[in-house]
Amino acid sequence: MRTMKILVTGGGGFLGQALCRGLRERGHEVVSFNRGQYPALHALGVQQRQGDLADAAAVAEAATGCDAVFHNAAKAGAWGSYDSYHRANVLGTGHVIAACRTHGIGRLVYTSTPSVTHRATRPVAGGTAEDVPYGEDLKAPYAATKLIAEKAVLAANDATLATVALRPRLIWGVGDNQLLPRLVERAKSGRLRLVGGGEKVIDTTYVDNAAQAHFDAFDHLAPGAACAGRAYFISNGEPRTLRETINALLSAAGAPAVDKSLPFAAAYAIGAVAETLWPLLRLAGEPPMTRFLAEQLATTHWYSMAPARRDFGYVPKVSMDEGLRRLRDAWQSASPS
Repeated sequence: MRTMKILVTGGGGFLGQALCRGLRERGHEVVSFNRGQYPALHALGVQQRQGDLADAAAVAEAATGCDAVFHNAAKAGAWGSYDSYHRANVLGTGHVIAACRTHGIGRLVYTSTPSVTHRATRPVAGGTAEDVPYGEDLKAPYAATKLIAEKAVLAANDATLATVALRPRLIWGVGDNQLLPRLVERAKSGRLRLVGGGEKVIDTTYVDNAAQAHFDAFDHLAPGAACAGRAYFISNGEPRTLRETINALLSAAGAPAVDKSLPFAAAYAIGAVAETLWPLLRLAGEPPMTRFLAEQLATTHWYSMAPARRDFGYVPKVSMDEGLRRLRDAWQSASPS
């Protein structure tokens, strides 16, 4: 494949840095659109453009001269106003699509989320984007706005702009400064709880596999391609119980295992109360539980990789055990001796 100039939105984040690193390794010129500046991107030789996704002019300027876009930036998390999520995830995605039209960019790879298919406590076992419908009554603004954005990306697919949406499930691995550090802090303080015994089966995605799926889709993406205008679940393809998954991650980080659990009804009630108290009392940070999170933790959710393998050859290269080994080595090397 010829060398290209590629825009990565959110290149400073966990997955974003993996995307930038992989694209640079493949010989591409990379521009990252971020809210801040990141030394790690500078070290990779990535050009950085600062701005907000809600600023259409800034997005268009960052895309100038680019051949393709990896739209990875989003407002994530479990808490915040709907408007803040809408500005970043819906308006921002619209601005990315508009920038592609303005500059004649022909390929757009969008990072979505399985949360767009959330349907309360209805389990999914081995489902695909072809048979798992979009969610209903999405209580979390992140999921609700990502659903709108994914639909917009797929609707934009046409003869001049080929688009694809990838839904990586629970990304983890070396370099994560969000999910695992929070789990470790709560485990060490004794505040971490499973929901419903932690026996529901879920799948996850090692960060290098999530990036690989993006590259595989990009390599196959073109107007009329099998993957154009479609969404795909992405994971390691190794579903395990929530208890096993969380405790394996905690063990890799040298943190104590979690064995205490809350019944789903109690977790859901706590989430409802927290969602009322946090804005009322103007409490800082995210609540420890929300109704959406309780539903996620108490429901089986794992997906089939068959469509991704069929349409763009995605096969996870890093197994769970290998990923955990890498994570353990990284945490041990970062710990004070």
